[in-house]
Amino acid sequence: MQTLAPYAAHAENTQGRRFAESRPRYRSEFQRDRDRIVHSTAFRRLEYKTQVFVNHEGDLFRTRLTHSIEVAQIARAIARALELNEDLSEAIALAHDLGHTPFGHAGQEALNDCMKEYGGFEHNLQSLRVVDHLEEKYAEFEGLNLTFETREGILKHCSPGKAKELGDIAQRFLKKQQPTLEAQVSNLADEIAYNNHDVDDGLRAQLITLEQLKDVSLFREQYDEVRHLYPGISERRSIHEIVRRMINLLVSDLIQTSLTNLQDAKPLNLDDVRVRSKPLISFSPDVQQANLELKRFLRGNLYQHYRVYRMTKKASQVVCGLFNAFIDDLKLMPSEYLSRALAMEQKHGVDGKARIVADYIAGMTDRYAITEYNRLFDPRTLT
Repeated sequence: MQTLAPYAAHAENTQGRRFAESRPRYRSEFQRDRDRIVHSTAFRRLEYKTQVFVNHEGDLFRTRLTHSIEVAQIARAIARALELNEDLSEAIALAHDLGHTPFGHAGQEALNDCMKEYGGFEHNLQSLRVVDHLEEKYAEFEGLNLTFETREGILKHCSPGKAKELGDIAQRFLKKQQPTLEAQVSNLADEIAYNNHDVDDGLRAQLITLEQLKDVSLFREQYDEVRHLYPGISERRSIHEIVRRMINLLVSDLIQTSLTNLQDAKPLNLDDVRVRSKPLISFSPDVQQANLELKRFLRGNLYQHYRVYRMTKKASQVVCGLFNAFIDDLKLMPSEYLSRALAMEQKHGVDGKARIVADYIAGMTDRYAITEYNRLFDPRTLT
């Protein structure tokens, strides 16, 4: 049994679910959340949704599913060291990308552009929409009926306007308060995972080089250490050793800095955590700066590489092509989405119709989106 700090989120004190349920007998409330997420359709689809590279470009590149599992592993390790609730951290980590579109950030940007006139699109809000409404599994309620704490952690960002619409789950954005420490841990575990694993995938794809990365202090320090300790090591093993050391450095710094923050702040309980204007989970200033340097490098050299840019343009063409086709003629969508769109159009006008079109596209895998696009626009594909 894990020992929890008094300021951790305790499952028996959860703020509850949208629909009342009896307590689980052999697992905690947050373990039930995790299990429902793992068994959801949206979670399975993450296997075929991209991070940076389109899913079919290579079997070894990370997908949204492998990324989510890696985030959960890092989040659990940090939560354990800080005596926080591992199960809640894991549940948030596994669910944080459920609303992501096909084609990674390129797909999100394209769908947001298409939805600008209809309320916009943001994958954190979509992830909450997935677990609250779009999953269809249970007889007594729509969605997964997760606890308040897990849903709150999924909603990492929210504009004031959207926060007013969402009610209690988004009140912290209006009050400028903080979520649970477990949510804060999962947020930074996500950052640690995608930065370092994009380095690994970028090197594997030969879009960035070791020589370029030597200009990044976080990478260079680990590179020098690995080369000193293992002078004859192969490049593949060298990269793995460097990346795992970078992750360890960031995780260790995050734990040490957060412990100091907690010792200084002396929160008595979770309420003391929530009322603060700044997070208590953080990197030290030096490591935060080094991490920002790595992020800038990836933005300038990997995400804007011409091969990635080409893929981004193609992804945008697919997403926007699908959206415009469906919004103009709802009958092009499968019957279940057609009926939803017509019902939402009656209630909320064109905004409601557009939201269902966005739901359909956001739920697609990379391969399915390409297949649907070909069905609509390739005259050689007649079915």
